[in-house]
Amino acid sequence: MDERQRERAQMVEWQIAWRGIRDPALLDAMRRIPREAFVPEALRDCAYEDSPLPIGCGQTISQPYIVALMIEAAMIRPGQRVLEIGTGSGYAAAVMAALAGRVYTVERLAELATRAGECFARLGCTNIELRTGDGTCGWPEAAPFDAILIAASGPRVPEVLLEQLVPGGRLVMPVQDEHWQQRLVRVTRGATVADRREEFLCDVRFVPLIGAHGWAEDA
Repeated sequence: MDERQRERAQMVEWQIAWRGIRDPALLDAMRRIPREAFVPEALRDCAYEDSPLPIGCGQTISQPYIVALMIEAAMIRPGQRVLEIGTGSGYAAAVMAALAGRVYTVERLAELATRAGECFARLGCTNIELRTGDGTCGWPEAAPFDAILIAASGPRVPEVLLEQLVPGGRLVMPVQDEHWQQRLVRVTRGATVADRREEFLCDVRFVPLIGAHGWAEDA
């Protein structure tokens, strides 16, 4: 086992499993996916720290525990179709690709999308589809999805994304209230969009969700 593998194993044990993440397939995926490949070269020695890291363009790669918490909450299973809004570094999409049948990920910033795509190619992540655009509109032509994860905080859960979930599908995202507090929630869709169940997971801090169904660019 090389040094990076030891760092990954320690990250999974001390930062993730110790905090209550139990999904064995998820823990195994996070032991295998090289997080250092998704951060700027100057920060690779910090890749396994218990914190978010800057990746450029005013964005961050989330704290490992938060990545694990969101993915476990989405309850992703083999063969399922997953939509991610906010590709960022691409790390979360790569972890989900080790669990799901196919991952569709949308990034608003072209520079980040290009970098993430290059990482996917280097790592052989062949079941990820990536595009640049307004993720708040989802990916209608690829819907429906079993799970949707949104890696940015919006003012509300976008109805247009709930419409792209299968009945019983899960959407996980941070929602910001009028006091600027952010809550990570899981919304499970019923037979219709109006038939839903929302659960609070924890307090978080994410970058804003920019787009037609999020915040305005200049908000």
